[in-house]
Amino acid sequence: MERPIVEIDGDEMARVMWHWVKERLIEPYVELKVEYYDLHVKVRDETEDRVTVAAAEALKRVGVGVKCATITPNAERVKEYNLKKEWRSPNATIRERLDGTIFRAPIIVSNIQPAVRFWRKPIVIARHAVGDIYSGAGLRVGEPGEIYIVFKSASGRVSEVKIGSLSEASVVQAYYVSEKSIYSFARSVFRYALMFNMNVWFGAKDTISKVYDARFKDIFQEVYEKEFREEFTRRGLTYEYYLIDDAYSRAIRSEGGFIWATKNYDGDVLSDLIASAYSGSLAMMTSELLSPEGVYMAEAAHGTVQKHYYRYLRGEKTSTNPTAIIFAWSKGLRRRGELDGNRELIVFAERLEKAVKKTIEVDRLMTQDIARASEPPVNAVVTTEEFIDAVKKNLEHILTHQAQA
Repeated sequence: MERPIVEIDGDEMARVMWHWVKERLIEPYVELKVEYYDLHVKVRDETEDRVTVAAAEALKRVGVGVKCATITPNAERVKEYNLKKEWRSPNATIRERLDGTIFRAPIIVSNIQPAVRFWRKPIVIARHAVGDIYSGAGLRVGEPGEIYIVFKSASGRVSEVKIGSLSEASVVQAYYVSEKSIYSFARSVFRYALMFNMNVWFGAKDTISKVYDARFKDIFQEVYEKEFREEFTRRGLTYEYYLIDDAYSRAIRSEGGFIWATKNYDGDVLSDLIASAYSGSLAMMTSELLSPEGVYMAEAAHGTVQKHYYRYLRGEKTSTNPTAIIFAWSKGLRRRGELDGNRELIVFAERLEKAVKKTIEVDRLMTQDIARASEPPVNAVVTTEEFIDAVKKNLEHILTHQAQA
């Protein structure tokens, strides 16, 4: 490697696996250059979360990064780690600073069949991870009255729209997203599609949400027509808008193999549904963040695996699946190789992924989360370290065969 990648460390069992993977499957084979940021929850606490901002700025400067899962502390975690406060999600900070879109895709292996029998190719969920319900505010009211959305502009103008009249106790919620962010979302989706030569769907409900969802629809169409249609047509790729309920029904009957762009809440739900339907485990799903300018970060879709970490601290062996962590590293290295024209790095990333799939498909060695779904049955349910060692053995064989060819 000539140029570095940003390495963002994390918490708990994910952190343990992260270092096992790096030490056993990456460093022996790659002249690794990293710009390292430790986002362990205690480090975030000690730095008043400045380390998270620094990591995001490094990603923008370096262009490629890999990230371990991190704790988003609640009241219990504040007490457990003796923190100053409930620090916000590091992922949220990084996504906002990059204005990035999350792309989540299942890692498909031949001996774990999707729950939907038609699916043969991955469905990539592109989640607009900004705004929507997550930027909203709610209100509980206990008497009759009227609900309005009121906007007071910086120049002093006031606009309002009446939502409805209430005759009894009710709950109300409102949320927003900037149009700039929607444009960024659209550009990230179409850019990612060109990176991987995939068709794009976008689903919303503009027939009901005639301002909010309709604006998403219009911006996607505008960006596609002005900036991407020509290249899509040249490559034989397509972009389709569907009402969200129609998109669901079409997806179930499809063979997969497309990018499904979604608003924030829809993507939050769909990414877990897709992971469950393909393999039953978030550890068999990749997660990539792409900014409209092309800044890229790969991570695992799962969390810090808290319960397994407590067992690890007691000296017990765990059967925690490191597949998504391995793929985070491979995808980050591949992207660095693509941007730098480093074919050797790209090939190594491809062979590392091949070694993982050989371990699962041919050796039929699996961790407990996916072993029960294997057809034919597994040869053995292994611990995390045993799985990594098996992958290393297969990687050595692949690399040796490559050298002799």
